[in-house]
Amino acid sequence: MLTVTNVYKTFNKGTINEKRALCGLNLHLDPGDFVTVIGGNGAGKSTLMNMIAGVYPIDNGRIEIDGVNISREPEHERARYIGRVFQDPMMGTAAGMEIEENLALALRRGKKRTLRWGVTKKEKEMYAEKLKILNLGLETRMNTKVGLLSGGQRQALTLLMAALIDPKLLLLDEHTAALDPKTAKTVLDLTEKIIADRNLTALMVTHNMKDAIRLGNRLIMMHEGSIIYDVSGEEKKNLHVSDLLAKFEEASGGEFANDRMMLS
Repeated sequence: MLTVTNVYKTFNKGTINEKRALCGLNLHLDPGDFVTVIGGNGAGKSTLMNMIAGVYPIDNGRIEIDGVNISREPEHERARYIGRVFQDPMMGTAAGMEIEENLALALRRGKKRTLRWGVTKKEKEMYAEKLKILNLGLETRMNTKVGLLSGGQRQALTLLMAALIDPKLLLLDEHTAALDPKTAKTVLDLTEKIIADRNLTALMVTHNMKDAIRLGNRLIMMHEGSIIYDVSGEEKKNLHVSDLLAKFEEASGGEFANDRMMLS
């Protein structure tokens, strides 16, 4: 479903601030794979997400989704294939629009717009059913402006919007990092349910190593723009946080001193 082949990305090339973010990275995801991604700050995790989504152009290499070469497609064209949830709950929704209007935008992602009435009665009924999955009571508040919702409610809504039309690939970029622990667990549980129920292919960046081990069928660790560890199946299920710390130290040749990951 996703194939990243020998992808390179360097920012500020030729300047004092030059930073090589991806170094010939290769990654393949089969349909239905749920892959968690961990690594220290500057490892290239978010850059990988941005390269797949088309936020920045790649320097070299090739990116394919379901056999289609999207390497040079702009971000808005890739929206036909990709759903994405960001770390900031404010980024995935339009605050000044109602809940049902946001869902209507998500339903039309990647499609041509027309001058027909925006939200039909049939759509409203469908949105209400979808919102019940969240168990937040939003199905009774569909005319509420999204800007009035809490961060957790907005993030749950963003997750629903990203998966509304069953994208070929769901990108989750530390989507619970800005939430309190209780709300983060609720959103993670919803994430797991939506991915499983719809058999979505997903790539989730997280700093929480326990979540990375518990969720998904595969885990990859990144360091300095490369994948240094790739584990799945029974081996992944039997992992412990101490194993990941040891693997990082072995691959990087130094002590793992990322406070955010250590605390997680």
